[in-house]
Amino acid sequence: MDKPILVVAIGGNALLQRGKLMSCENQRKSVAATAQSLAKLSEKYRLVIVHANGPQVGLLALQNLSYRDCPPYPMDVLGAETQGMIGYLLEQGIRKELPHAEVTTLVTQVLVDANDPSIADPSKFIGPVYDRETAEKIEPLSCKKH
Repeated sequence: MDKPILVVAIGGNALLQRGKLMSCENQRKSVAATAQSLAKLSEKYRLVIVHANGPQVGLLALQNLSYRDCPPYPMDVLGAETQGMIGYLLEQGIRKELPHAEVTTLVTQVLVDANDPSIADPSKFIGPVYDRETAEKIEPLSCKKH
């Protein structure tokens, strides 16, 4: 008998916690802990893992802005980059816990309705969160033209 399918949603902040250095090493540590939990779940379920990427795409967007002589990459490309990166790290973590498991990463696209009223009032941010003092200090740097 096949095991039932369980969809597990992992938040981007679960993999790269706000307030911690946004390093690959810290993300690998979070992925390792997540992979241990996923390995336990895999005993009873076939897993489909989905994830968010707010901190990761925010970091890439900031890094993207540091290249003044090159136009920034569009958000959809940054999103695809982070999907691939997170999938890659999750695959490594899961394979360490479950060396014989079949693991596959898919990069996906989402079609967004340009007429959706929520686009005018976004509620989900990406990247780091700053207190007012820090934001005012760095604001002139982030508003420079490319």
